Amino acid sequence: MTGTRSKTALADWIKRQVPSREQLEEIRLIRPLARRTELFRLTRRSVPRGVAIGLLVGIFALIPGIQIAGAALMCVPFRGNIPLAAGMTFLSNPATTPFILAASLYIGSWLGFHADMATFMGMYEHGASLGAWTKWLLSDAAPALLLGLFVIASVSALIGYVLTSFIWRNMVARKRRHRLANGIAPAEMGDESSGLTPAE
Repeated sequence: MTGTRSKTALADWIKRQVPSREQLEEIRLIRPLARRTELFRLTRRSVPRGVAIGLLVGIFALIPGIQIAGAALMCVPFRGNIPLAAGMTFLSNPATTPFILAASLYIGSWLGFHADMATFMGMYEHGASLGAWTKWLLSDAAPALLLGLFVIASVSALIGYVLTSFIWRNMVARKRRHRLANGIAPAEMGDESSGLTPAE
């Protein structure tokens, strides 16, 4: 492996997907936040918070551009990692949005609001116009869609937070076991600035 390549393919993929601080500074609404370095550090608390915020905003908002700005703004009071939150908003993309919408309508209907799924599928298959979608959403499906999006976004954020915390803890433990096996003293472990220290 070269010096610039990380140890895992997942880390390389994440580096390619997550916007850099310089890219975020180009967005006018996010520019003041991009200058706060504590929102870009990888710590055991900021990483799960960033993932959870990105999933929550990315699934609930479903409006490109608003997702990244909303995730960055939510990271400020919750001290989440902005690049990870921005990257997680890309979970809702043109390939996944129809499935998210269909699941949201189904969940909203199941929880008591009325949304005609047959009309939804017919409009989707026939490529209905934006005006037809807007009319249908405002008349029939808005409460079911919003409730379903809220449920899916909240559950996804919770799962993302727990899973990321678990993965982070395991990475730190594995790195610690490796260092102890190689005879590095525990006091020397905290001196490295590798980004995998358990403390914030």
